[in-house]
Amino acid sequence: MWKKNLFYIGIIVSASGLIGPPLALAAGLAFGLSTVHTFHGESRCLSKFLLQAAVVCLGFGMNLKEVVHAGASGFVYTAISITFALSLGVALGKLLQVGKTQSLLISFGTAICGGSAIAAMGPVLNANEEEMAVSLGTVFVLNSVALLLFPLIGHLMNFSQTQFGLWAALAIHDTSSVVGAGAKYGPTALAVGTTVKLARALWIVPLAIATAMLKKSKAKVAWPWFILYFCFAAVAASYLPRYIPQAVPLFSALNRLGRAALTVVLFLIGTGITRETLKEVGVRPMVQGIALWIVVASLSLWAIHVGWISL
Repeated sequence: MWKKNLFYIGIIVSASGLIGPPLALAAGLAFGLSTVHTFHGESRCLSKFLLQAAVVCLGFGMNLKEVVHAGASGFVYTAISITFALSLGVALGKLLQVGKTQSLLISFGTAICGGSAIAAMGPVLNANEEEMAVSLGTVFVLNSVALLLFPLIGHLMNFSQTQFGLWAALAIHDTSSVVGAGAKYGPTALAVGTTVKLARALWIVPLAIATAMLKKSKAKVAWPWFILYFCFAAVAASYLPRYIPQAVPLFSALNRLGRAALTVVLFLIGTGITRETLKEVGVRPMVQGIALWIVVASLSLWAIHVGWISL
């Protein structure tokens, strides 16, 4: 009983605004690694819904011109980085003798958008529960490290908010951790990181369809509709206040609600990383995931630092 109460207290404190995204994630990790709770399934479903709702609400704090500029400018970088990450991930999987399906899931998760990509590609690749769990565990562990580590590296590199937002979108797996790291770094970093990451997430659909055709899979490909709703929110926030000034307080409130929901999401993700999860992942898939992530993060960091990649 006390575990459930502690779990709910963590959700309430995370939603209250008393702690930021990194601390919420750290609290979730502490809970997940020190206790055993039986509501992982509920946490995962709730975190997925809250993440999508939070992204849409964050759209009410975005400027449409910035969204379009960041999305269009980041398209080429995204296409190149996805192709590179997938190719390198498959090569590392073969080198480390990781199972083909598991290797592909980790590669897709790193290349596109973490857990969302893995969840979408799993049915297409006919992945079993163990392969899904190992791949998701690998990505979630690295997400946690990135959220805590990336803002520190960004400050050490003297990155501007735009540079950091672009780097986070290209090098961090999940949208939740990109948004969390961007929010920690600053409002412009949040806007750039969220927009470029969502543009990246759209690649799930064509890649899933292409993979299904190659595999002759009949699995249904889920379209990430929340990205479209995010765009609608940005349009409303950019133009409606001209005609309905009273909408401004509402949009501001929705944006704050999105930030609060995101903090709860990161707490829930942290609680899902348990000692059992770490044992399930195993050495080889984790080495593949870490090696692929380090290469992608390092190359994108260097390219942004020398000016090869910019918005």
